[in-house]
Amino acid sequence: MANIDSLILKLYDVNAVKFGDYELKSGLKSPIYIDLRVFVSHPVLMNEVSSLMFQRVQDEKLKFDLVCGVPYTALPLATIICSRNELPMVMKRKEAKDYGTKKMVEGSFCKGDKCLIIEDTVTSGSSILETAEVLRKEGLEVTDAIVLMDRMQGGMEMLKSQGIRLLPIISMFKLLDVLRAAGHIDDATDQRVREYIQDNGTYKRKMNIHGAPAAKKQRVEQEPKLTYANRAALPGTHPLARRLLEIMEKKETNLCFSADVTLSKELLRLAESLGPEICILKIHCEILEDFTQEFSQKLKHVAKKHNFLIFEDRKFSDIGNAVKQQYEGGFYRISSWSNIVSAHAVPGPGVLEGLSVVAKPLGHGGLLIAQMSSQGSLATGEYTKAVVKMAEDHQDFVFGFICSSKITEKPEFIHLTPNVQIQTGGDKLGQQYRTPEEVINKGSDVIIVGRGILEASDKLKTAELYRKSGWEAYKQKVGLVTSKKSGVESASL
Repeated sequence: MANIDSLILKLYDVNAVKFGDYELKSGLKSPIYIDLRVFVSHPVLMNEVSSLMFQRVQDEKLKFDLVCGVPYTALPLATIICSRNELPMVMKRKEAKDYGTKKMVEGSFCKGDKCLIIEDTVTSGSSILETAEVLRKEGLEVTDAIVLMDRMQGGMEMLKSQGIRLLPIISMFKLLDVLRAAGHIDDATDQRVREYIQDNGTYKRKMNIHGAPAAKKQRVEQEPKLTYANRAALPGTHPLARRLLEIMEKKETNLCFSADVTLSKELLRLAESLGPEICILKIHCEILEDFTQEFSQKLKHVAKKHNFLIFEDRKFSDIGNAVKQQYEGGFYRISSWSNIVSAHAVPGPGVLEGLSVVAKPLGHGGLLIAQMSSQGSLATGEYTKAVVKMAEDHQDFVFGFICSSKITEKPEFIHLTPNVQIQTGGDKLGQQYRTPEEVINKGSDVIIVGRGILEASDKLKTAELYRKSGWEAYKQKVGLVTSKKSGVESASL
């Protein structure tokens, strides 16, 4: 334990541990930041950390054939461990080369070899899961990971759910204990960080704010539920779904705005105004009276500026070759500007295969129409089950569904529900409306709101209300503490 205490103090001395207000990769705001990239400038410290990590390997009597460090910070640690102890190592690339062998994993290995992962810091576990996914695709077995610092925010549980045991050297509470005892942080800072960890963690624990067994301040023990950030970290999540979930977590919004307007100037104005409140902008390009490619590029610029995805709700429904041409060519050239498109399953898998040929190189994805909100819809029962099966068979393109309720338990699929209004009911054309709370509680992830915002006198204020309402419902569902930003306030529509 003395070695661990000494290491923590050295990490503080080299400014690898910082206190303040920081934004993490997951989008969460944190009062503490662990920056272990400074290691490369402190070889003595690098050697000490590597020795402690290998000692943990020996203590656990781990059996493995190879070692892989998560790029990039953990690569030097893995290299030192392997060099000192004469262990074989492989390297996972951040991206495949577009020349030569085009490998994602470099080194010599055989299918069935067991690979130990080395990482520096774990929050949600996403980096380890991404590395494990690549290694497993190459036929390697991954069951264990050694990490220097566990932030205690759900990473261990997430990795366990994917068959990976996380073995940390230092926990966040241990770090706080040592720094407080040494006088490097005061009681207020210590308490603030502990409360943050408990409020943003997904592990089961009965503790008070100081991390000891709870007495009067006992917390309710609940089964952990997956947050958007947790789901983004899952190895089976489509890259576009991962991007969407990260946007939702960062911006604290699960609102998709359906902008069914007929003039491009009005659409751009709405995108610019409401962009900060939404995660997706859904449009029907064919109803625009003045669509141009110049407009589509302006829309892409606004989407990038405000960090939302563009969804062309085309509802493709034809043979593969036809939809391929509709998607990439023609007057609209949809694939050049839309991140997401929708499709019907009626034509069979060919429609997805045709779209996928165009979408995959661009990093785009699609949604299948599994259920519809209109009265008398035939998209129910066995049809919906068949849609789910088709999606599971084409996860290289399909990342979610347009539906009225949750239709699969697989967390890598995203559910989007249209026709959401705070005031429920229907219209004369057969549309049925439900509230954001009702939709989220029934298992949907994204609320799609059109007329509820378009027909409001103050569209921005109304969009803010829908965002807050949807986000509050999500946080209640997964058991997160309501943030100041997401507190729902009343507003007149």
